[in-house]
Amino acid sequence: MPARDLAGYGSAPPDPRWPGGARVALQFVLNIEEGAESCILNGDASSEAYLHELPGRPPRQAERDWSVESMYEYGARAGVWRLLDLFAERRLPLTAFAVGRALELNPRIGQALSAAGHEVAGHGYRWIDYRGVPEDEERRQIRLTIAAIERICGKRPVGWYTGRVSASTRRLIHEEGGFLYSSDAYNDDLPYWLSSSPPLLVIPYTLVNNDARYLLPGGFACGDDFYRMLRDAFDQLWHEGARAPKMMSVGLHPRISGHPARAMALARFLDDVRGRDAVWICRREDIARHWMAEHPA
Repeated sequence: MPARDLAGYGSAPPDPRWPGGARVALQFVLNIEEGAESCILNGDASSEAYLHELPGRPPRQAERDWSVESMYEYGARAGVWRLLDLFAERRLPLTAFAVGRALELNPRIGQALSAAGHEVAGHGYRWIDYRGVPEDEERRQIRLTIAAIERICGKRPVGWYTGRVSASTRRLIHEEGGFLYSSDAYNDDLPYWLSSSPPLLVIPYTLVNNDARYLLPGGFACGDDFYRMLRDAFDQLWHEGARAPKMMSVGLHPRISGHPARAMALARFLDDVRGRDAVWICRREDIARHWMAEHPA
């Protein structure tokens, strides 16, 4: 088991030399999970109990929870298209963390992502906690995810984020190969290399600048809360970027920010940052390729 690294770059982070001399590399992630959540239709023992509009609602054993299913369905039926329109109207790129089964159930989403030039990274084959999944089954599901993305989107994924990982996830991704980066970490504002063989680039993700906090106790009560969080994070990083440029990630979900009352907060933030100088709005794949060129392992 690898040791923890609590030092990181410390007080002397490397200059990422972002394109155009940007102070901040700003990266939006759209999590495509709807339909792949826990549900007896997927062969699961119970209904989904995580990240929906009724926090604390216990899962229903051997029974469908029609209300929760419909909350997830909103993201695939309506929310994702509203969010994709926001980015299309502003000609901005994003990375999708796509669950394989979710794309299989609604391939139009994957096709739309690909047609718009967005990156589609792997996010597991099911939207579940992989902690208790046997290693051989997790390996099989990683391959199913790769195959689904390649078949539906026309390109093999070069990035990966499971989220609720097992003790084997990072090793299995490394063994599978073909990935430029992993995002199963939350521990820095810059990419960094793992001293594995061969080295693996980590592009950290965030659960802070993330709309999941709308659905957590004590989280965002309205769009203004999310907007202020994003603005404060961006302003701080942009200020620091005069001497030490950084990266900022934003996490989005169709069933969360895809609702009209929440989409407006995202729209305001997109308009704010689009009008700022020294900002590189990009995909995670772009960050990975840039880092490999400027800071090879």
